[in-house]
Amino acid sequence: MAEYYVQTKQLSVGYQGQALIKDININVQKGEIVTLIGPNGAGKSTILKSITRQLALISGRVIFAEKDIQKYSFKELSARMAVVLTERMKPELMTCHDVVATGRYPYTGRLGILSREDEEIVDAAMRSVHAYELGNKDFNAISDGQRQRVLLARAICQEPDMIILDEPTSFLDVRHKLELLSILRDMAKSRNITVIMSLHEIDLAMKISDRIICVKGDHIFRHGKPEEIFEEGMIRDLYEIDKGYFDPLFGSIELPKPVGEAKVMVLSSCGNGIGTYRKLQKLGIPFSAGILYTNDVDHKLARLLAADMIEMQPFEPVSEEAMKAAREKMNFCSMVIDAGLVTGQGNACMRKLLEEAAAAGKLMTEKEFFDTKMSEFVSVK
Repeated sequence: MAEYYVQTKQLSVGYQGQALIKDININVQKGEIVTLIGPNGAGKSTILKSITRQLALISGRVIFAEKDIQKYSFKELSARMAVVLTERMKPELMTCHDVVATGRYPYTGRLGILSREDEEIVDAAMRSVHAYELGNKDFNAISDGQRQRVLLARAICQEPDMIILDEPTSFLDVRHKLELLSILRDMAKSRNITVIMSLHEIDLAMKISDRIICVKGDHIFRHGKPEEIFEEGMIRDLYEIDKGYFDPLFGSIELPKPVGEAKVMVLSSCGNGIGTYRKLQKLGIPFSAGILYTNDVDHKLARLLAADMIEMQPFEPVSEEAMKAAREKMNFCSMVIDAGLVTGQGNACMRKLLEEAAAAGKLMTEKEFFDTKMSEFVSVK
């Protein structure tokens, strides 16, 4: 058995004999989910079209199941590889069932007549993507999201060894994005089907992929396991993000922190401050956060959104230095929000901060602040 199921060797791809991306060396094991990510126009679709013989290779080779892909007949290839690209199909006078049924053509005779078994496979594929009720509808009269599900059903009923998808979630709502990716994951893990696709939603790519290929410039920017790729600096460099952040813990893109000096302090722990941080950010209110242990989930977001933060190393008692810094910040701020401070043996002294803020008339719950005092801080820059 070959070590890799799909390989590209010194592959160069492009158009009209001009290479856009060079020296592509990709190794994919059978049953893996491999996702291409990168900026718009980086060449992800070009790579996928070249792998599937939609575009002529500029140079190099694609090896599929130990055989050069150029040596497969189109019928052989269509029986083993299913392709769902972004181009809009506009078949005339075809129902959704008819479109899905074309996935069985590699297995039929010259007349393309489906057997009862073929029809059962078509129906099962449509049910698996929740498109069975679309069977009698005109393919050109359904929504983009429904069309994408029908095309996935067509790919499924080909019963391929590998499926190639270009931005399969682009026209889908949240529910159907999750359903589609769940189907692909189940196909890969239960049927050992290899999946190679491109995605714009890097949070989903992070969660479903076995390996990630980053496409940028005229070479592959980087490739590896999700935990190697999805870190803040790497994603910033890949997409050239200068206004905002990628948060690897939450797998989310965060807007820039509010600009200005903090006049509001948030005391929280154990994830209770996250909602407060986001509300303040949306309103453009700079805030200070603390005292937070660096392993607290609040800390992971506060480091991106807070104007400043007081932090402690995990499992250590809160130090006098941290308490002094917190008191100085609290004295400077006009308001202190108790967003849900949970204390234990190590940070019990932080209850004193709440008591002191209350004694100074500065302490409010999150609800009290946003109901009564928020408007006083919205214009603060």
